[in-house]
Amino acid sequence: MAPPATGGGGGRQQQQPAGFGQTITGIIRIAVFWYFASKFFSPKKPLEPSLQISNLFEKGEALDMWFYLSEHEKFNDFGNEGALVWHETNIPYAVWGPESTRSLSFKYYPSETLKLNGSLYAHVFFARSGYPPDPSDPEYQPLAAFGRTHSVVIYMPKSKSDKRRSLLGDSKGSSEGATESEGATVTEVVDEAQEDANADGPVEWVSYWKPNITVNLIDDFTRYPKNAVPPNIDPYMNLEPKTGNYYPTIFFNEFWLLRDKLIPINDTVTDLPLNLEVGPISMTKWQMFLQIDQSFQIHRSYGSMLEGEADELKRVFLEGNPYLLVITMVVSVFHSIFDFLAFKNDIQFWNKNKSMEGLSAKSVVVSFISQLIVFLYLLDNDTSWMILASSGIGCCIEFWKIGKAMHIEIDRSGKIPKLRFRDRESYSGNKTKEYDDLAMKYLSYVLFFLVACSSVYSLKYERHKSWYSWILSSLTSCVYMFGFIMMCPQLFINYKLKSVAHLPWRQMTYKFLNTIIDDLFAFVIKMPTLHRLSVFRDDVIFLIYLYQRWVYPVDKKRVNEFGFAGEDENQASASAEITDGNEGEKKTN
Repeated sequence: MAPPATGGGGGRQQQQPAGFGQTITGIIRIAVFWYFASKFFSPKKPLEPSLQISNLFEKGEALDMWFYLSEHEKFNDFGNEGALVWHETNIPYAVWGPESTRSLSFKYYPSETLKLNGSLYAHVFFARSGYPPDPSDPEYQPLAAFGRTHSVVIYMPKSKSDKRRSLLGDSKGSSEGATESEGATVTEVVDEAQEDANADGPVEWVSYWKPNITVNLIDDFTRYPKNAVPPNIDPYMNLEPKTGNYYPTIFFNEFWLLRDKLIPINDTVTDLPLNLEVGPISMTKWQMFLQIDQSFQIHRSYGSMLEGEADELKRVFLEGNPYLLVITMVVSVFHSIFDFLAFKNDIQFWNKNKSMEGLSAKSVVVSFISQLIVFLYLLDNDTSWMILASSGIGCCIEFWKIGKAMHIEIDRSGKIPKLRFRDRESYSGNKTKEYDDLAMKYLSYVLFFLVACSSVYSLKYERHKSWYSWILSSLTSCVYMFGFIMMCPQLFINYKLKSVAHLPWRQMTYKFLNTIIDDLFAFVIKMPTLHRLSVFRDDVIFLIYLYQRWVYPVDKKRVNEFGFAGEDENQASASAEITDGNEGEKKTN
């Protein structure tokens, strides 16, 4: 039986939309499949090589050099024969040898403008041999010539009047101070000038002449990515705008130009020396100079290096014997190690110490006072924060040692709380306190006499910023010169007790080794005579300590650095053995 017409027609109308949707889905699937198939199976196009830039000149290529001096920063007066002070031909580029290094020395006669804080610039141009550096010349080739400008004069703030003065108003002291200021090095003048520059009021600038100018051509033929030049090289690169390649880098090397070599320019100067040199420099050496200078700047910005300290480090390499320099560096490492070990053992000794018998408590107090005086002196003289931090930590440790040597109590009975120091029983209950008081009594007479004489001499013949500075400088000088007196009470106590078992011998051994190293430095490094004498003075004290250790034999009754005697240890071990034996007998029974 045939279906009704109406039903069949209705069925065909319902199936038509479903077939159209399946067609659309199939087309999308085929398109996606074709897209991924084309990605995987189609031939790959070769990658475009990244653009690179290279040196426009070749190694060993002959160059001509023109060195001009002008008071204008931009230079185009190539026809001025008076401005041309040096001309060299056929300099092989990046070739190491005597033919690639040239030098010239002469005297420059400054103009009146330059004497009155004027400017002067060095304009150095290089070109392939046979090509001119003047862009207006018909034979000029832009790809064959390059140059760079550098200032021959540096400006620094003028030092104001010296803040120090004779506190007694003595003209003799002032004149001597003025003479001392005139004889100071340029480095000291520059340092004072930079300190005064931060003060209120107008700053007057003074020009200084650079007597040495070294022009280096960097030996660099590296192919750099066009947009990925290393950031430490990019600021010095001279790129050619059309091709994007770079010219040879010109570096004005002032690494070894120390500040005390700079010459101040004033109206009395008639001629100025100028030493010129041109030559190659390796890429590694150039980068090393840049990194060291950058490191010095970072340390100065953080306050861990004072102005002028970088010059002193460079001077060691310039004027020192290489073998002696290596020995000094090795010995310095050992000095640091021994110093750390002495510091560690000193902390351990006082942390574990239970008895003050045989130890000088007054020496601990005087040591803290001396450390505090040195810290205040460094703070008054604007020392770098690293040295201040080291001195401050040492001052805190010395105060902590007072708390181990004495009882520190806070007295709240009055309106203002006060610190009270009370002797420990192990110190006052025996002969130690008596001998310590006796030694400090006589030594204080000598110390006060020396301090008074030194302070009066400093007040009369030296200049100071204020009375407070005079007191600090006088006390600090006495600490450095007469510090050995603080060690003498302990020697006297050892002599009276006929014992040295109570001393921290590990810490003293490391200090004695450091003293031997200081003896070596006393002959190698330049230092004041008083400081050199203080080094040998400490040797005498330590030799006396060693003599006492040899003279006084070992006694089991003596108390060691931890507050224990040898007999106590033997008795404890014997009692432990008896106890173990009794327990064994009980177990057997």
